[in-house]
Amino acid sequence: MTHEQAKAQIKNLSAQLAQHNYCYYIEDKPKISDFEFDQLLRELQDLENQFPDLKLASSPTQRVGGDITKSFETVTHKYPMLSLANTYSKEELEDFINRIKKTVSDPVTFVCELKYDGAAIGISYKNGQFWRAVTRGDGSKGDDITANVKTIGSIPLQLKEGDWPEDFEIRGEIFMLTEGFEKMNAQRITEGLEPFANPRNSASGSLKMQDSAEVAKRPLDSFLYYVLMDDPTASTHFDSIEKAGSWGFKVPTLANKYLAKADDIDDIFDFINYWETARHELPFEIDGIVIKVNDFAQQQRLGFTAKSPRWAISYKYKAERVATQLQSVSYQVGRTGAITPVANLAAVQLAGTTVKRASLHNADQIEKLDLREGDTVYVEKGGEIIPKVVGVDMALRASDSTVLQYAKECPECQTTLIRREGEAQHYCPNDDACPPQIKGRIQHFISRKAMEIDGLGAETVDQLVREGLISNYADLYDLEKEALLPLERMAEKSAQNIVEGVAASKAIPFERVLFALGIRYVGETVAKKLARHFGNLDQLMEASLEDLINVDEIGERIAHSVLEFFANPTKVALIARLKEQGLQAEVVKQEGASNLMDGMSIVISGNFERYTRKELKELIEKHGGKNTGSVSGKTSLIVAGEGMGPSKRKKAEDLGVRIIDENEFAKMIDNE
Repeated sequence: MTHEQAKAQIKNLSAQLAQHNYCYYIEDKPKISDFEFDQLLRELQDLENQFPDLKLASSPTQRVGGDITKSFETVTHKYPMLSLANTYSKEELEDFINRIKKTVSDPVTFVCELKYDGAAIGISYKNGQFWRAVTRGDGSKGDDITANVKTIGSIPLQLKEGDWPEDFEIRGEIFMLTEGFEKMNAQRITEGLEPFANPRNSASGSLKMQDSAEVAKRPLDSFLYYVLMDDPTASTHFDSIEKAGSWGFKVPTLANKYLAKADDIDDIFDFINYWETARHELPFEIDGIVIKVNDFAQQQRLGFTAKSPRWAISYKYKAERVATQLQSVSYQVGRTGAITPVANLAAVQLAGTTVKRASLHNADQIEKLDLREGDTVYVEKGGEIIPKVVGVDMALRASDSTVLQYAKECPECQTTLIRREGEAQHYCPNDDACPPQIKGRIQHFISRKAMEIDGLGAETVDQLVREGLISNYADLYDLEKEALLPLERMAEKSAQNIVEGVAASKAIPFERVLFALGIRYVGETVAKKLARHFGNLDQLMEASLEDLINVDEIGERIAHSVLEFFANPTKVALIARLKEQGLQAEVVKQEGASNLMDGMSIVISGNFERYTRKELKELIEKHGGKNTGSVSGKTSLIVAGEGMGPSKRKKAEDLGVRIIDENEFAKMIDNE
């Protein structure tokens, strides 16, 4: 394929994928299957790899993520990003309406919107292309989280044809979908981790993650609804929202009742009362309704206080709380042996669902609440997907009630529980024989981020353990098709896929094998650091506490956990079996790798045309360099792109740090 042919095909594929993205995320009417979409995306990625100079800044491949950001650049908002005043009472809302009508002599109409329970965001577009995304921060300055927001499918990277201005900002809310949040928490509980508290905090936390590839996996969505520009193209807030929708943004509409015009307090409360009940059917959380003056000229006349606009207010719904009986407390065991106490309740209706169980988190929480079986407890779901016990009605406590004793033994294997100093959770130490830990460890081993074994899932692992075919992850490599065929619902093709998937996993690189072992506190990033530092498994297993702590960003807690793992004879025997089966136990040096940047700490800042940030970081690591997020006296070099923060540049110049652009970087590695 010639350069010109590739250019035309990249443009065509990018346009196709952008349109399919719009149909899927904005219109909720997909025109092709996920498989067909992935095939088009893969074709585009292959072409961009062959012709990197042709990659568009708004390429759909940017959705995949991969940029690592250690510290987020602070950006000054062009327009202050203020908070809204809020109220819980009809009387205060009526006072707000009356104040406006006294100030504005002309007739006033209002727009009512849902108050999405997520993270506020301001996104700038230049010439129809996504340029930068900034958090609210303190209202005057926020964090640049561009790489992370680019991964959210409902936010366009390239606008549709329209009368959009060359330079403008649109604001809205990024939130986490309820179903995705519940699946995430179910997985965390299985892995013995603390469940996330609520979708709002999870959305905010996701947007501040360092690895945008991880953000891309989070179930994030958005609504954008407030357009800011020097010369407005509409005279009302409502018309502005409709215009934004025509440009390709996901906006609230009259059709889905997420938006309404209102002439008076009765219209406003019709909207508030409707959603107080209907909100429980939404696929995301809201915590109230926002009421805004519709006319922009009237908004200007009303002005602002130091903290909020005088032309808008939020009416917040009260947190829902019910009383019910605590019948018993049971305990769940996660992959790492972490014990999670659960309140078993008399069934009660809360926020549109029947609640029978609620989180108790740990022994400290039980002691703090002074819980006793038979108590009448208050259960709340105020912005929390997982109901939680928040208090006890002491007036209804039985006189003969006894203090609740936290479990002393594992509910699954009856091993005495332990609680390490400084940790909130209890653990079952019988990790080699406790059934949930055995299954959880194998499920972690086969997961997509670890060994990625096709054909195997949680149900199949349960069946294999139950039938005695496996009792640890090393046993997977001894499985034969003939032994699998007698299993329930196991067809010959399924059995063959499992055997082939297990065999294919032997090519998975060492750092992922290390992550798959399930060493406590050794996640993907830590596994990669350990693998690159020690080079192979034998060197890592022989490392001392001092050796481990000398590894970049490895503290004593991780170091002790690694030492404890490799001091366990059972674990050592498993590793020996994995090595015999041919799994990767050392870092394979990449083709073209060098020591050109050995010992150098390099910062990447800004936006680039020739490379993605992920590609730059991979090249730095390939040539022996270390990626860092902030400029300091230890920084050796900065690779700067368009939009490098002025504060970062000034600091670099003050420290005498060399700054180069991406073309100089390319020459540097080509001439190596």
